Amino acid sequence: MSERTLPNILITGSPGVGKTSTASLIAEKTGLKHVCVGDIVKEHACHEGMDTEFDSLILDEDKLIDTMEPMVGSEGGFIVDFHSCDFFPERWFDLVLVLRARTDVLYDRLVIRGYNEKKRTENIECEIMMVVLEEAKESYEEEIVHEVQSNSIEEMDANVKRIEQWIQQWKVDNNK
Repeated sequence: MSERTLPNILITGSPGVGKTSTASLIAEKTGLKHVCVGDIVKEHACHEGMDTEFDSLILDEDKLIDTMEPMVGSEGGFIVDFHSCDFFPERWFDLVLVLRARTDVLYDRLVIRGYNEKKRTENIECEIMMVVLEEAKESYEEEIVHEVQSNSIEEMDANVKRIEQWIQQWKVDNNK
């Protein structure tokens, strides 16, 4: 049984699948705190500079974990969103939600974000190959990893409702 009074949830998936939007809505509906890992990386310089080819920061995983540990590692009530998941300590999370999107939907979202062609192609290929889903399955207990579709507002709303119900059941199961 968890010592936390509220669960910690990881929302992951390829860039553009709706992680931040979903996490923000869940936080708004449940009162859990949304932690956007990309913001922490920037604010606390948890990177080793810029990868100009992909126009993205080179993550310093150790520094990021050290920065997040006092918060997520000991407390509950956090919704963490990031596009990678295999380096976070397994003990941090009670639920890992892997968002997926059709490639046509994902492509349009990445174009709107202004991703260059190489970065779009890399992210679409990752989605096709289910890279993040496989990372999650290899890194966490099977029963806490759930794959859901995130192609539309309706699907996002359904996912948020599903997580609200899951949190209520977690509280019952953990006598909270």
